[in-house]
Amino acid sequence: MKATPDNASKTPDLSALSSAEMMAVISDMQEQLAVKEAELQQRDQAVKARENYIAILEELLRHKKIQQFAASSEKQPNQITLFDEAELEVGIDELRDELPEDVEEADTPPHSRKRRQRGFSDKLLRERIELTLSEEEKAGANKTFFTKVKEELEYIPAQLKVLEYWQEKAVFEQDGEERIVAAPRSAHPLGKCIATPSLLAYLITSKYADGLPLYRQEQMLKRLGHEVSRANMAHWIIRLNDVFKPLINLMRETQNGSDYLQADESRIQVLKEDGKSVRSDKWMWVTRGGPPGKVSVLFEYDPSRGGKVAVRLLDDFQGILQADGYSGYGQVCRENKLIRIGCWDHARRKFVEASRAAPGKGKPSKADVALSHIRKLYAVEKAARDLSDAERYRVRQEKSLPLLKAFKAWLEKHAPKVMKGMLTRKAMDYTLSQWDTLTGYCERGDLHISNVLAENAIRPFAVGRKAWLFADTSQGATASATCYSLIETAKANNLEPSAYIHHVLKHIAEADSLEKLETLLPWNAELPASKKVTQYD
Repeated sequence: MKATPDNASKTPDLSALSSAEMMAVISDMQEQLAVKEAELQQRDQAVKARENYIAILEELLRHKKIQQFAASSEKQPNQITLFDEAELEVGIDELRDELPEDVEEADTPPHSRKRRQRGFSDKLLRERIELTLSEEEKAGANKTFFTKVKEELEYIPAQLKVLEYWQEKAVFEQDGEERIVAAPRSAHPLGKCIATPSLLAYLITSKYADGLPLYRQEQMLKRLGHEVSRANMAHWIIRLNDVFKPLINLMRETQNGSDYLQADESRIQVLKEDGKSVRSDKWMWVTRGGPPGKVSVLFEYDPSRGGKVAVRLLDDFQGILQADGYSGYGQVCRENKLIRIGCWDHARRKFVEASRAAPGKGKPSKADVALSHIRKLYAVEKAARDLSDAERYRVRQEKSLPLLKAFKAWLEKHAPKVMKGMLTRKAMDYTLSQWDTLTGYCERGDLHISNVLAENAIRPFAVGRKAWLFADTSQGATASATCYSLIETAKANNLEPSAYIHHVLKHIAEADSLEKLETLLPWNAELPASKKVTQYD
């Protein structure tokens, strides 16, 4: 078909061109084609980048919705059993061969259901109530006897009582002058104060162990017959900080004399802090540890989260420090030449967040596979929980190290395949960057796989913070740190917190020597057996 005049005008006539000219035209057309291909490639890359960005935003949106509305439990939908590879492998054939081998079933202790408590504790006060027959009803009986038919738990309402101290005085006359001798008065930790040690202990325990703000306690005391203003309560607690300080310093000295500590920190809002705005973050630091049988949990308020705070708190500590991946602990580790180990709870939590924010729950994701690896490590710890330190070290060398090696190989293989910016990739990168510290717990049998003990100690503070919201001044925040230290240390030593604080308040005013002060440490305190528990939950 011959070209029409219009077509001829659009199609250049190349027949008259020489070979050189033809090559030039071809080269020019190739350059134009290359430019078009480059533009298309750039456009495709822009589209791909936009799609990746949208995917990251969608995942972030799902994650925020889960944080706000979903349950906070870390249990996963695919966590039917501790080892769920059979469920995980469905629909992910490319990952089938990557799942680690199971820990032997015999290594895990049998699941025991918590038994229901029968009867009441023998430590409770008991009153016998006899249901008797009338004289007419038992007339002519050969004998009578009593049988216990039931037990009931009764609540005795709290009450306020006024203690009136009457001091006896004797008058002696000598050389025409009178001399008065007065009976000695017991020392009060705050000197002149209307609150007894028992009331002060109740106020402290109610706020810092039970999360009752002072304004609620003010209302409760008013209903009991006498109004005590929250301002007075706060003033007493702040004054007690100086009273407790020598005991806290002694606990800190004992704690730093050990060779293994755990550390964590959490936000606190303090309204009046010099150089800081009301909305800025301030911090409550916590360290847990100590020599065997002398465990302490110490809180410290500081407006800064900088590494200098850890240097101050762990000034003379030499040993192993367990914490999360926060870089603020790096300075003290370098200066004191500490061995740092990580926390698998933090690594696991990142994979849990990635798993819950995954787009499709029909198939397990790479985050689910990572969680299956981590669960195996925790299974080894559960099986070795009741073993000696030496036996636990042997189990970790035989079972945990191969599991860790397999998990690291899996991470290194699959991390490059996950898009940067996704929660799964962030979790993988975090775990690999912290690998040397995360595997450190296998070096000794007495070390823990996670920082959970320090986190559990700081949890009552986080829960209480939701009730009382903030501290007004730095003095109040410091006093709160001292009270939390006493309560959590008492719990760590299986003492009832209120009874321990009452014991300290009764005797600390007379502790005028180091020997007397040492008797008030929780592992030395002589409390009634009813105020001690085998394990404090």
